[in-house]
Amino acid sequence: MTAGEIAAHLLGCCGSLEQFDAYMFGSALRGIGADVDILVVGPSGDTLSQLKRELRAAGEFLPLHILYMQPSEERHTEFVTRQKCVALTTLSASAT
Repeated sequence: MTAGEIAAHLLGCCGSLEQFDAYMFGSALRGIGADVDILVVGPSGDTLSQLKRELRAAGEFLPLHILYMQPSEERHTEFVTRQKCVALTTLSASAT
């Protein structure tokens, strides 16, 4: 699967992602590597627990590595900018 196809799959299967900012980063963006790195930025709590269940099911046959951060953590580390993360919504749009 391409990065765009993976993004579309995750967005289609994980309704809770609407409440988070989700990104892909790393080698999967270039179509290489054996794993898919995903960053999820948002609050903790019940919604995050629901999202984790959805991602487990959606990624059952995908080599997902998922990093969860609260918005303050992401702002402090500038992870999205430093790692050149691409929003799943952007990637999904490129798959169509």
